Amino acid sequence: MPESIYIADLGAHEGETVTVRGWLYNKRSSGKIAFMQLRDGTGTVQAVATPQDVDETSWNLIGEATQESSIIVTGSVRADSRSPTGFELGVELVEIVHMAPDYPISPKEHGTEFLMDHRHLWLRSSSQVAALRVRSKVIHICRSYYHDRGFVLIDSPILTPTSVEGTTTLFSTDYFGENAYLTQSGQLYLEPACMAHGRVYCFGPTFRAEKSKTRRHLIEFWMLEPEVAYATLDDAMELAEDFISHVVQAALVECKYELEVLNRDTTTLERVVKPFPRIHYDEAVEILREAGQDFEWGADFGGGHETIISEAFDRPVLVHRFPQAIKAFYMEPDPEREELALAMDMIAPEGYGEIIGGSQRIHDHDLLLSRIRENGLNEKHYQWYLDVRRYGSVPHSGFGMGLERVVAWITGVPHLRETIPYPRLLGRLTP
Repeated sequence: MPESIYIADLGAHEGETVTVRGWLYNKRSSGKIAFMQLRDGTGTVQAVATPQDVDETSWNLIGEATQESSIIVTGSVRADSRSPTGFELGVELVEIVHMAPDYPISPKEHGTEFLMDHRHLWLRSSSQVAALRVRSKVIHICRSYYHDRGFVLIDSPILTPTSVEGTTTLFSTDYFGENAYLTQSGQLYLEPACMAHGRVYCFGPTFRAEKSKTRRHLIEFWMLEPEVAYATLDDAMELAEDFISHVVQAALVECKYELEVLNRDTTTLERVVKPFPRIHYDEAVEILREAGQDFEWGADFGGGHETIISEAFDRPVLVHRFPQAIKAFYMEPDPEREELALAMDMIAPEGYGEIIGGSQRIHDHDLLLSRIRENGLNEKHYQWYLDVRRYGSVPHSGFGMGLERVVAWITGVPHLRETIPYPRLLGRLTP
């Protein structure tokens, strides 16, 4: 039996006879020649067969094979400039591992609900494979970025007794007779950790019980969160723009093939290099009003507002110093205007909205305690968090990056549901 190889490695075997194990993505035949599109997870390749080159059994199996049947094909590797991989297979032998019945997702248009009901199968389509491979590569780029800069990975808990972003967006569960919640963020646990290690980050699933059906929201999503001791808001913004410009430029190189599969116009992404423009919340409000928006100072930005703001710039923009009233309890007030918080959002171009939100954290014990009380939070559950301000408190800052929003922006897909294997959406818990 010839060597079994992955389609991605065909280039190293030109002129050799190899075996490819995968699935039949599509086929067509004129009766005298058959063309099969094979996929194996690493790529696709065209396999060409004629009755003269294969035995009768193989030729009959090609005729009988159905879409998504699992198949093993042996053949010679030959150059083909028309192929995405630059190669094709000249078929010599075919084996069917499993003959699939009529495949639900045929090569035609399907509605969103149908595709979501069959997400477990939709994963196999070329666009979904490409989007999730970008996700995988972006995760690797992110982890490498922080590892190479001396950040320590801290795995924050998923079950917590406390709120981070507001009590109205919590999922509760019974924890042996106590109330526990699915985490909204790892931030509160990173703050003590950065006092131990200086620079830390976490990367994992987070949950928001938001009844939102927009293309920018998921119920369960992944967030990367760095936290740095002795860092100011300006330091956090500098880290955010360096991080995002690095991620995008690395993705343009490492995900070139996948972005081509997705027909992604990368012109905007190529401009994502630091420095990014930075504007005050007041300036953002003026942009909205000049665009004809009846926007009241002190309100938070909706998706439409973020799109308008982003259109004024050719790369991501950092909006900073938001009204304290619309931000979380732990954010440091602006010493020059106490009604403002030392907070920032990074807004991506092309209508993809906020991809990063962060702040300088309150480091004064009494001020933080008063904010906890003002927000009606259970003081008892935050004693450990207050300890960070009792013992060697220092200014510190950090932010959270929503992985799926960044991947959606890089890939150009229209909805976050295509950037996570099994999306959890309002009204959808399966598959």
